[in-house]
Amino acid sequence: MNRYTKGTAVTEILLLVLAAIFLIPIYYLVITTFKTPADAVSHPMGLPVNITIANYVSAFKAMNYFHVLGNNLIITISSVAGIVMLSAMAAYSLVRRTNHFNRIVFLLFMVGMMVPYQMGIVALYKQVSQLGLMNSHTGVILIEICYNLPFSIFLIKSFIGSTVPFELEEAARVDGCGVWRTFFQIVFPLLMPVIATVAILNTLGVWNDFMTPLLFLQSRSKGVLLLEVFRNIGQFSTDWTSFFPMMLLAVAPLILFYIFMQKYIINGITSGSLKG
Repeated sequence: MNRYTKGTAVTEILLLVLAAIFLIPIYYLVITTFKTPADAVSHPMGLPVNITIANYVSAFKAMNYFHVLGNNLIITISSVAGIVMLSAMAAYSLVRRTNHFNRIVFLLFMVGMMVPYQMGIVALYKQVSQLGLMNSHTGVILIEICYNLPFSIFLIKSFIGSTVPFELEEAARVDGCGVWRTFFQIVFPLLMPVIATVAILNTLGVWNDFMTPLLFLQSRSKGVLLLEVFRNIGQFSTDWTSFFPMMLLAVAPLILFYIFMQKYIINGITSGSLKG
């Protein structure tokens, strides 16, 4: 018992040291946002001599913050809603209809998880341009949905196969429910743990996506937060006291979202969403 106690104490100390090391960049990021440029250069790791919020005021104006935040919300909410609905319906069909054709379709979705998104970027760019969806939120939303469907289908399919009893659907059909009514009134409510997991993971991914908006949104009025951060980087030098507040403002909504929703990820995983 004494060895175990000593070993546990040593392990905890090492973990605390590692945590402190990993927190150093976050500490540097946060304190720099409250410094003047001169203070940031003379005392990079020290606390601010004169605390100022002028950097945040400048960042708000330079980014047109609330406008691009609205663009982020439109793209993220629309994309995640489409991913959840389409992946849930596709996964349900793939689980309940185990014919040869559906197995091939599922394999094609799994190939979509293995092929990097960047490999098809040229063909995708041409296709989006031909469809007249360039420089539109609709084009970005459709790309986000298609790109994130395979993994979401994989998660939900595993969850349905291991958790949702087929007997409930049989009882619903006996009572006269059709396929759509059975899915939306019987099956879909049972998918809430894995739906929450899929929604959270895709929200994090879509919000942080930089390449898709960069390639398909040329107009600054339709840009997103990460694009505004990128556009305010100097070509030859960067004012970190202006840049860091932009970074913090860009990720702040996502941090708050994750803090409030992280328990649903754990619930989704422990309910069987990753069982196979």
